[in-house]
Amino acid sequence: MKRIVIKVGTATLYQNEKLSNRIDNLVEFLVELNKKNEVILVSSGAVGAGYTKLKLDKSDVSNKQALASIGQPLLMKEYKIRFEKYNQIVSQVLLTASDFDSRKRTENAKNMIEVLLKNKIIPIINENDAVAIEEIVFGDNDQLSAYTTYYFNADMLVILSDIDGLYDSNPKENKNAKLLKVVNKIDPKLMETPCNPNDKFATGGIVTKLKSAQFLLKKGKKMFLASGFDLTDVKSFLIDGVHKKGTLFQ
Repeated sequence: MKRIVIKVGTATLYQNEKLSNRIDNLVEFLVELNKKNEVILVSSGAVGAGYTKLKLDKSDVSNKQALASIGQPLLMKEYKIRFEKYNQIVSQVLLTASDFDSRKRTENAKNMIEVLLKNKIIPIINENDAVAIEEIVFGDNDQLSAYTTYYFNADMLVILSDIDGLYDSNPKENKNAKLLKVVNKIDPKLMETPCNPNDKFATGGIVTKLKSAQFLLKKGKKMFLASGFDLTDVKSFLIDGVHKKGTLFQ
């Protein structure tokens, strides 16, 4: 049995400022994966969920915090409804970067996660954006998921995104760009790529994913980057053990 952290981005969960039916496919996949593995979900989307109820200017930090506060219970409600169809219990865990700076708080969180996983409950982790001022401006759940993977002793991080893997050049600009299936070392030049997330609610981009991969590579952990729009590749990799597409950092 493996312990796997699945991170899903806002762009995957929301489409045209509404919750996408991709969340149904995600939940079905996580339930299946949880049968033979321990699964932790790191989910973005609280700010996007809040914006569906109150249209505030997201460039203002206080507004963004308020949207996260409104959206977090809405997002959890959507997950809860879907997981209940499979009789799968989930829990909510809100963390900030500072929680990993404290040895005591990290250990307390780790012990709690162990109890949840032992009882086959799927923890749903999100950054506590309502109070994490520095993180809400500079942070992202790609980094949070990498920390979750390392500090909670997971075997692998899987990032599901609007990006289906790492290419040798920008596939939007170069039709001949090739997918890199396995990456052992990250080119420093790639870390300077402009951060342009496709979704206006997203805070990440390819750079934040590469930073997460680099962090985990240094810690001896693996990361898999694949599409969250079409789960065929991640299902093939994690459930069938066949690496068709997606990028494995190891």
